[in-house]
Amino acid sequence: MIKVLVNGALGRMGRTVCAAVNADSELELVGAVDAFDGEIDGLKVETNLDAALKKFSPDVMVDFTRPDVVFDNVMTALANKVSPVVGTTGLSDDAKEKIRELAEKNQTPAFIAPNFALGAVLMMLLSRKVAKYMPDVEIIELHHDKKLDAPSGTAELTAKMISEVRQPHKQGHPDEVERLAHVRGAEVDGIRIHSVRLPGYVAHQEVIFGGLGQTLTIRHDSMGRESFMPGVILACKKVLALKGLTIGLDKILD
Repeated sequence: MIKVLVNGALGRMGRTVCAAVNADSELELVGAVDAFDGEIDGLKVETNLDAALKKFSPDVMVDFTRPDVVFDNVMTALANKVSPVVGTTGLSDDAKEKIRELAEKNQTPAFIAPNFALGAVLMMLLSRKVAKYMPDVEIIELHHDKKLDAPSGTAELTAKMISEVRQPHKQGHPDEVERLAHVRGAEVDGIRIHSVRLPGYVAHQEVIFGGLGQTLTIRHDSMGRESFMPGVILACKKVLALKGLTIGLDKILD
């Protein structure tokens, strides 16, 4: 039985994770932490992460909190030799490197996934394959209006995976002018990323490839937060067998 503590337990994702952990016969929900007092699934919600980790001694901490606190949360878990499974996005490359260093030093594996939906992982893998043959591509990601960071971690990782198989190059007309700042979106190695934030969306992404006389679109839609749970549960079960820092659900798929 793998003991799990959920950080951000009273949020929409946190509540869904708690229910999913409770429903799995190989996992045990031993603790819940949030910035606010409360109760979830019969557990009193703690407000001090370090104290809760020491109190419950979980094997794994699942973190769905906020970009401005996730780094400290992960470092606190690793300091207590608890393996973090992180779905919160917004970690910088420098922060990830510090997490990697502490994970290796404390011999406590850590896992980060920009997206836990299996379909989203397949979208990224397919996009990397397509980019070998259709290198001109743009990404549109659409999320609910409560999401704090942009672009999404999924969009950024998709762009990086595509960059692994194509040469960076400027897309569009070489003399194009943005008459409104950032109207062409952000840029990763010449790949444009556009972010939409509106009520009604959950998590969606289109990867649009253009070629001579044709386009190809790969789209993934998460219609509810339950779509992320198989990936979260899988990560909870596999993280303890990893080493250092692992990034991306594709790394632990069979």
